[in-house]
Amino acid sequence: MVTADDVRRVGLALPRTYEFHTGGRAKLKVRQIVYAAFSKDESDMGFGYPKDARDGLVESDPETFFLPPTSDLRYQWVCAHLDRLEPVEMRELVTDAWRMCTPKMLHDLPELDPPAAAAWAAVDAGEWDRARLLLHPHLHFVDGETALRGRTAVLQHLRSHPTPKPPAAVEVRDGQLYRWIR
Repeated sequence: MVTADDVRRVGLALPRTYEFHTGGRAKLKVRQIVYAAFSKDESDMGFGYPKDARDGLVESDPETFFLPPTSDLRYQWVCAHLDRLEPVEMRELVTDAWRMCTPKMLHDLPELDPPAAAAWAAVDAGEWDRARLLLHPHLHFVDGETALRGRTAVLQHLRSHPTPKPPAAVEVRDGQLYRWIR
């Protein structure tokens, strides 16, 4: 059984997500795009889902999934009863909904080790002090022809290159990102 707080934990851990309240309902957003929203009593959740696949999802488990009201059918949206979802399924649905409203370069972040994802999210947000705490002092960074050692050199490089891509491969030591290869 999943609760709205479980969904929040998953959603708010994703880069660029924030919670917004309107009309007595909580919503998870990236910029101005809502990718998950709760009913007023937080027993149901609506989430982004491709229009062409939503009928199949609803037919696969009509006791869990249902279509939004007729006025919202124009959106890429489907709804679910939270108490019928398994945690793994909810995580996949929320993460995929988040991917629908974020740049493709961010899509692999949820699959990274938590320290690597947190470090990249801090870099993406320009939170350099937080990124410094998450990076190993002897970080080795490789990006094509560029190879850097030490978190200070890596952070200086990343500051001068807007919107870096997430790492393709990472090595985590003692809870810190040690090796970052793009």
